[in-house]
Amino acid sequence: MRNWILVETNYAHTKSAQYEVAVLPLGATEPHNLHLPYGTDLFEATILGEHICEEAHRRGAKVVLLPTIPYGTETNLRELPLAMNLNPSTLGLVIRDLVETLVHNGIRKVLLLNSHGGNDFKPLLRELYGQLNAQLFLCNWYQSVKDVYHDLFAATEDHAGEMETSFALAYFPELVAMQADGGLAADDGQVAPLRFEALRQGWVSMTRPWHLLTTNGGSGNPHQATAEKGRRLMELLVERLAGFLTELSESPIDASFPFASRDE
Repeated sequence: MRNWILVETNYAHTKSAQYEVAVLPLGATEPHNLHLPYGTDLFEATILGEHICEEAHRRGAKVVLLPTIPYGTETNLRELPLAMNLNPSTLGLVIRDLVETLVHNGIRKVLLLNSHGGNDFKPLLRELYGQLNAQLFLCNWYQSVKDVYHDLFAATEDHAGEMETSFALAYFPELVAMQADGGLAADDGQVAPLRFEALRQGWVSMTRPWHLLTTNGGSGNPHQATAEKGRRLMELLVERLAGFLTELSESPIDASFPFASRDE
């Protein structure tokens, strides 16, 4: 029994456990080019959550990993088959209910570990601030390595691209579709160019319709992906995020939390 994973533990343990931090992984069920499974975001969130909570537990953190929510916001993928959508308002209500359950059980520090780019939880954190007796944190894990992204990967966009495919090759390779010659059964992940300069430069943003943006639901070239790159990515994520969970577990919720006192 890995007693930092809620679904594996039992009441004999949890009735006396004093967890300080809960990690709620959030995934999606959607197409990922032709080669990755619909559950890619679900698998990533779950596997990453297991790794970072294991290391944080090893370092002494009182942390518990919750089951991954398998659905995300898919409104811009609605024209692709079986992209299973939860509207942001619906997803927000689910998260609120789960956080209320945690608070009722004395767990007031919560990390939302998000693996789906279509989920935008910052407005939810603002809405819930002060409404629940909890401290909520958000990690879009794919953004937490932006400073070293190009030390690992060549491609820039990544939805079923080099980064996600490397993760899959390292941790669920049996679900990656391959050709007879050993190459990936995927297209190059090219995306349609935007018509307007303001959109290209990022001065203006929009929700991009995925059936017009991509050929097969992939954004970013996956063909330079390797399992070794996936393992290096995991090592970096574990070092950064397990360290945060450990610090969070040890930190009391006082009047200045999460800020340092002015005397430090």
